[in-house]
Amino acid sequence: MKGPLFYSKILLFGEYGIIRDSKGLSIPYNFYNGALKKSEEPSAEAIASNASLRRYTTYLDALQTEQPELVTFDLLSLKNDVETGMYFDSSIPQGYGVGSSGALVAAIYDKYATDKITVLENLTREKLLHLKNVFSQMESFFHGKSSGLDPLNSYLSIPILINSKDNIEATGIPTQSFDGKGAVFLLDSGIVGETAPMVNIFMENLKDKGFRAMLKNQFVKYTDACVENFLHGDMTSLFTNTKKLSKVVLNHFKPMIPEQFHGIWQHGIDTNDYYLKLCGSGGGGYILGFTEDLERAKASLKDYKLEVVYQF
Repeated sequence: MKGPLFYSKILLFGEYGIIRDSKGLSIPYNFYNGALKKSEEPSAEAIASNASLRRYTTYLDALQTEQPELVTFDLLSLKNDVETGMYFDSSIPQGYGVGSSGALVAAIYDKYATDKITVLENLTREKLLHLKNVFSQMESFFHGKSSGLDPLNSYLSIPILINSKDNIEATGIPTQSFDGKGAVFLLDSGIVGETAPMVNIFMENLKDKGFRAMLKNQFVKYTDACVENFLHGDMTSLFTNTKKLSKVVLNHFKPMIPEQFHGIWQHGIDTNDYYLKLCGSGGGGYILGFTEDLERAKASLKDYKLEVVYQF
């Protein structure tokens, strides 16, 4: 048995901001993927994944009992498959901000949800919001409060524009140009990030009036501008606003940036070789980079491995 592949995702803009109703833009990232599988000779990872799926099945059983109007599953088939060794075979790194639990949730919904919304139908705003809500509840098992965006992105495999909490739409993004000098890249921090503690720090900071003002007047403002610039292909403004966003994050989101990256974060701002921002909740995992000249960024970050996500 081998199910369809579900891909990782990258939230290009909107991490933390979407909690405060900023815009956001999430794109599928096909470099990593995962699928439900069974194997005659399971590896240690497969056995661990199967044990996790057992616990997850119990959670979904309870979810269906509590909210049957939200989502129902073919629990008999799911339990049977888990009993006979099904696991999630995934290359998506965990704790890296690229949606490892999102792909698993998407795979489970795709295979076991009854009366499911599919990517082939006309995806109205209502359907997208319903799916997001279902996925939010399904993913909460893995890291507390979930927005449901990661599984939504993985399930539909199309870019998603978040206008606000209750307003999301499928969107198109400018076509890549593989000979372009500009690029979005991932920088591996080499540290596994934990989502929950980072979100807790943010929620704690929100109690501070000054922090809330900074979010509204700077963080959300620049995030929204970046989304608009990117979607309209206005790369000059995009870099101006990404630089501003990078500065705000360095000044006000320090705990989310691993300490050994504070220096190279500042270096990018000083030299304009590249601008860094958080990828997901931070604290480790990947850091997202934007550059107008990929070769210059590579030279400047020669001690690090860059993974190019998008070229223009």
